[in-house]
Amino acid sequence: MLRPSTQRYSVTRPLYSEDAFEDEHAKVYRKHKTFLHHVIQYFTCTSERAKNTAISLLPIIGWMKTYSFKEWLLNDILSGVSTGLVAVLQGLAFSLLASIPTWYGLYAAFFPVIMYFFLGTSRHISVGSFPVLSLMVGAVVTRLVPDEGLPANITAFEGLTKEEQRVLVSASLTFLVGLFQLGMGLLQVGFIVMYLSDTLISGFTTAAAVHILISQLKFVLGLTVPGFSGPLSIIYTLESVFTQITSTNIHDLVTSIVVMVMVLGVKEINDRFKSKLKVPIPIEIIMTVIACGVSYAFNFSENHGVDVVGKIPNTIESPIAPSLQVFQMAAVDAFPIAIVGFAVAFAVAKVYSVKHDYVIDGNQELIAFGASNIFGGAFKSLAASTALSRSAVQESTGGKTQVAGLLSAIIVLVVILGIGFLLEPLPKSVLGAVVIVNLKGMLMQVVTVPYLWKKDRPDCIVWVGTCLAAIFLGLDIGLAVGLGLELLTVVFRAQLPHSTVPSKISQTHIYTDIKNYFNIYEPEGVKIFRIPSPIFFANIDFFRDKLKDAVGFNPLRILRKRNKAVKKMKKLLKKGELTLTSNGLQATCSMPIEESEDESNMEDLDKPTDYSDLPIQVNWNAELPANIQVPPVNIHSLVLDFSVVSFLDISALKGLKAAIKEFIRINVDVYIVGCDPYIIEKLRNCKFFDDEIKTSIFFLTIHDAMLFINESHPPKTVSEKVSGSFQYQHVNGSSTSSCLAIQADMKMEVETDTKPETRF
Repeated sequence: MLRPSTQRYSVTRPLYSEDAFEDEHAKVYRKHKTFLHHVIQYFTCTSERAKNTAISLLPIIGWMKTYSFKEWLLNDILSGVSTGLVAVLQGLAFSLLASIPTWYGLYAAFFPVIMYFFLGTSRHISVGSFPVLSLMVGAVVTRLVPDEGLPANITAFEGLTKEEQRVLVSASLTFLVGLFQLGMGLLQVGFIVMYLSDTLISGFTTAAAVHILISQLKFVLGLTVPGFSGPLSIIYTLESVFTQITSTNIHDLVTSIVVMVMVLGVKEINDRFKSKLKVPIPIEIIMTVIACGVSYAFNFSENHGVDVVGKIPNTIESPIAPSLQVFQMAAVDAFPIAIVGFAVAFAVAKVYSVKHDYVIDGNQELIAFGASNIFGGAFKSLAASTALSRSAVQESTGGKTQVAGLLSAIIVLVVILGIGFLLEPLPKSVLGAVVIVNLKGMLMQVVTVPYLWKKDRPDCIVWVGTCLAAIFLGLDIGLAVGLGLELLTVVFRAQLPHSTVPSKISQTHIYTDIKNYFNIYEPEGVKIFRIPSPIFFANIDFFRDKLKDAVGFNPLRILRKRNKAVKKMKKLLKKGELTLTSNGLQATCSMPIEESEDESNMEDLDKPTDYSDLPIQVNWNAELPANIQVPPVNIHSLVLDFSVVSFLDISALKGLKAAIKEFIRINVDVYIVGCDPYIIEKLRNCKFFDDEIKTSIFFLTIHDAMLFINESHPPKTVSEKVSGSFQYQHVNGSSTSSCLAIQADMKMEVETDTKPETRF
C-alpha cells in the first residue's frame, strides 16, 4: 500500500460557474409524472398485476410451488410436533398473564396459526401467544373487570360470570387489535416499525419482563393478589404481595423453585451443547409431565390448597361477536398492542429471513397478523404474535416452512379435544415458574446499559427512559415515552450534528448527478455510492437496499453461492469427478449437477470462502466446471462517500459493518471517504475494526481513494502520459443516481522518483 505522503496530484481546469458548466455539459430535463398519473397507474389493472397481487396476498401460492416433500416434509413434521408441545405449555402459562382461564391460551396456538399459514410471508416464526402482549391484554381485562368491585358498565356483560366477562373483553380486544393491524396493512404502513429501534424495543421488553415477573409471584407463592392496572400498578402489586408474604403456600414455592432450577440448568446444557444435540432437550415438557403426575398422586389441590389448572373443556367453544362498547373503552390500549405485537414478530421474522435467504413483506405481515387476530378473537383467542423461544424451537428442529406451524396447531387441537384432561392437575405455580424462566433473555438485556452509556449515550437515555417509564407508568404510556425520547434524539442529532470546518488546501473536484448531463461516463470496475444523510436505525435497511440496487447484486447471496460452489468443487475433486488439467479444472462427465437445497449449515455459508485444498485459484468471472453457476461480480472496488454523514447510531453501526463484510468476502474492496473524525473515533470505540475491516479503508477524498484504486487495479492499457478525462461514477443513496468527478483539459504525468506526483 502506498503511503499517503508519497502520492500527490494537482488539477488544472477552467473556472466553472453553474451557467458555464451547463453550457459545456448540456443539461438533461426529465419530465416528472403528475400525481394524477400516479393515481391512474396505481388503479390500472392488468392480468400480470392481478396475478402478482394474488401471490402477494396469498404467499402460500408462491412457496408451495417449490415445496420439496422429499427433503422438507420429515423436517417439518418433527419441528411441528416439538413446537406444538411447547406451544401447549406456553399457551397455558401466558393465559395467566391475561387473567383469563388457561385453556383460552391454547386457542391462541391454534386459530391464528391456521390463518397465518395462508397469509404469512415468514416460513420460520411460530405464531401464538407472547408474554408481553398477554400482559398488556391482562391490564385491560383487569381494568374493565377488576378482581374487587363492579365491572365496567357494558351491556354485553349482563348475565355473564366474571370469567365470561373477562373472556369477552379479551376476545373483543384481540379482534380490535386485528382490525388495527389489518387496516395498517391495507394502507401499506408497514414502515412504521422502522421507528421502533432495537434500543427502544430492548428497554420496553425488559420493562415488560419485570411486570411479568412481578405478576407471577402470586402463583409462585400461592397468594391471592388482586389485579392492578394503570400508573404505579407494579408498586401496588408488590405492596399486596409483601403484605401477604406470611401466607405463602410452601408447596407452591418449593414446586416452583425445583422447576425453575431444573429448567434453567437443562436450558444451559442445551445452549452449551446445541451443536451436538439434534433436538434440544424438552425440559419444560418433561417437568410439566412430572408435576402433573406428582400433583395427581398426592392430590395437591385438596390436601395442600395448591391452585391447579382445573377442568379443560374437551371442545372448541362457538364463536362470539365482539362488543362495540369494549372497542370504545379499549381503543387507546389496542393500538400499542397492535404495534408491539407486529414489531416483535417482524423483528424475529427478519432474523430468520436473512439467515435462510428469502424475502418477507412488512405490509403483508400486518395483513396476516390482522386477519389472524380477527379470526382468533372471534373464537375467544388471546392476541397473537410470536415468542422468540418458540420460534427458535421451530427453526432449530429443522422446520422449513409454515407446514411445521400447521402441524403444531394440529398437536394443540389434539390436546384441546383429546388429552387436555391430563393437564387438569397441573399446579399454576409450575406455569408461573415456566413463565419466569422464559424471561431470562429479556431480563438479561439490562447488561447492555453500561455498553450503551460508554458508546452511545443518547441511545442509553432512550433505553433507560423507556424501561423506567414502562415499569412505573405502565406499558402503554412507557411505549409512548420511549417513542418521544427516540424522536427527540433523532431531532437532536440531525439538527445539532458533530460538524467541523475543514481547512481549504485546494479546491479541485466537481461532483454532480450523472443523470442530469450528457457525455459523462464511469471507470470500469469501480462504483461510488453517496450516503446523503446521517445513518441511523430508521434508514439503515433503506441504505443497504439502495446499495445493493446500485451495485446490481446481493453480496450475501453471491458469497453463499461461492461457498456452495467451493464445497461442491472440493467434493467433486475428492470423488475424482473433477480433475486438474492445463486449462484448469475440468469435469470428467458432462452430466448437470443439481444444487442441494439443504439449509442446515447456512451460518457456514456466510463465512469467508475457504479455498484450502483447491489446487488452483478460482476465477469467479470465468466459466466454472461441472455446470456450476455463480453470478459474476463486475466491480472490484466500492467507494462509500460519507461526506454528509454526521452521525451513526448503534443499529446503523451493526448494519454498516455487516454490509462491508459481505462485500469484502466476495473480493470487492471497500473504501470510505470524507468521513468525519468523530465518526471514525466512534467506530474505534465500538470495536468496528477487526481482521477484515481495517482503518486503512478510509481516505480523505474520492480522488485519494481513486488514485489508490488505480494503483491497486491498473487499467488494461498503461502509459506514462495519459490525456483525457478522468471520471468516476457516483451513486446517490437517496435516488440511486450517479455523480461524477469531472476535470476538463487534464494531463497526467507519473514520475518515478521517491515522491511520485500525479498531475491533472
